[in-house]
Amino acid sequence: MFRFANPEYLWLLCALPLFAAIYALAARRRRKRLARFGDPATLRELTPDVSTGRILLKFILFLAAFALVALAAARPQFGSKLREEKAQGVEMMLVVDVSNSMLAEDFEPNRLERTKYAINRLFDGLRQDRVGLVVFAGEPKVQLPITSDYRMAKAFARRIDPSLVSVQGTAVGKALEQALLSFSGDTEEAPSRVIILITDGENHEDDALATAKRAAELGIRIYTIGIGTPEGAPIRIGGEFILDEGGDMVVSKLNEEMLSQIADLTGGAYVRSSKQSIGLEEIVQSINEMEQSELTTIRFEEFNEQFQWLVAAALVLLVLELLLLDRRNPLLAHLNIFREKA
Repeated sequence: MFRFANPEYLWLLCALPLFAAIYALAARRRRKRLARFGDPATLRELTPDVSTGRILLKFILFLAAFALVALAAARPQFGSKLREEKAQGVEMMLVVDVSNSMLAEDFEPNRLERTKYAINRLFDGLRQDRVGLVVFAGEPKVQLPITSDYRMAKAFARRIDPSLVSVQGTAVGKALEQALLSFSGDTEEAPSRVIILITDGENHEDDALATAKRAAELGIRIYTIGIGTPEGAPIRIGGEFILDEGGDMVVSKLNEEMLSQIADLTGGAYVRSSKQSIGLEEIVQSINEMEQSELTTIRFEEFNEQFQWLVAAALVLLVLELLLLDRRNPLLAHLNIFREKA
């Protein structure tokens, strides 16, 4: 496995085009200043030892050395060994509503953005559990399979958006069914598997309670989080509020009854979000008290550093750049490396 231990230093490579632009401007300015003294062809005959090719080569050597130093600073590494790591934890599937109703602004800036922020905070606090992510509207979609890579999980969570699901609506039952199918096959111990459903509870598509009963039969707990307010809020998309067929403004309200029933059927718990807390922290605290299973994770370790080879190559190029003179060496003139053919 290959990786950069400090990838932020790769941004230094963005300076290469800037250096090239500065060199081009300097060369242009040098040609203009020389043109004031006379014809360029005549000046070349009067100064045969001056070599523009050498100046360009010195600059190319400098750019190459700078690029190698930037790559070395990013610390390229190769993983040389796989290690199987065992830990106690649970598998946690997050099921997130991305229907248009989650754009209601009774939470700032809206329900969905507050949910994404809470999920990001959740991933920061996890250590040994595995997480997966299912997004849904009219249809569910597995956004992230079960993983213990929290950095990747955070990256996928930031991309949560209504556009991920082409069919609008709110099919809670289908989403829960997809979550049941998305657990890994590493452990068959149901007590170590939980689903966290985050939605405003407006289910218009299917019978979510039937799926909850199936989860209960499998011994899988479903924790539900209701985000929104009972009073509701209008839904704004692209700066305009959604209207119904009668021209009235659509108001999305929190449906707590269904979410409470789902949680009760599976032995989970229901939490209503507040302006201060979405409710994920409270649920994770409850999950940590559950029976946990032994989870196996394969990790790369003993990464071999490769930066020293890049540093060595950069030093060689810099030494060549320093030894290469701007003017032709009379002792090597017969080699005719840079001089144009007559």
